[in-house]
Amino acid sequence: MKANTKPSTAAGTKVARKTDAKGSKVNKAWLHDHINDPYVKLAKREGYRARAAYKLKEIDENLGLIRPGSFVVDLGSTPGAWSQYVRRKLSPGGAAAGELNGQIVALDLLPMDPIEGVIFIQGDFREVEVLHILEQTLSAGGVSRKVDVVISDMAPNLSGIESADAARIADLVELAVEFSVHHLTQEGALVVKLFHGGAYDPMVKLFKDTFRTVKRFKPKASRPGSSETFLVGLGLKMPDAAMPGVS
Repeated sequence: MKANTKPSTAAGTKVARKTDAKGSKVNKAWLHDHINDPYVKLAKREGYRARAAYKLKEIDENLGLIRPGSFVVDLGSTPGAWSQYVRRKLSPGGAAAGELNGQIVALDLLPMDPIEGVIFIQGDFREVEVLHILEQTLSAGGVSRKVDVVISDMAPNLSGIESADAARIADLVELAVEFSVHHLTQEGALVVKLFHGGAYDPMVKLFKDTFRTVKRFKPKASRPGSSETFLVGLGLKMPDAAMPGVS
């Protein structure tokens, strides 16, 4: 038995070393691409926490979603690049601090470093208690104000099992749509991140059933190999009380 054990252990060690070496090469390649990514460099230069800011920027510049005085809810906000972009758009001078003509409420499961003028709620959007806190925040002062734009960069941890991942993605998108139906103005807009796969077509249909206009975007700042795309819904088809499937 000993004679068989040693070769087996040695072989296992070689396999582990090969795997580690392969992983190291992949990590080095990703790091090299990340460091040399023009949007990463631009984000550092312009003070954004992540390159994702330029995805929202391209969508907004195409559709003119965020305007002075807008009330914006940012779902899945951490690390805060989207909230930073919105904050600058709502500043009369485009500044990262100072006067703010509008309101931003951000929410994420993970903590987020403060951004001046942004109200941040830490919690899981899928939990009723967290949603209740968010709704209470929208009703500050006892007056419930409708939201002009909901932006959602929420994404689940993907397992690699297509059916399970599709269900997780669909769940987050459906929750964002349901929230928007209840809280958007009639002319409001919803932006969500989606991945091509089993959940894609059903979610496009959901958007078309909910909004008068639906746009699809693959921003230039999305990584070339990524399957992500963004759906934008513009203008609710009917009041929330009349929406099918909405309680």
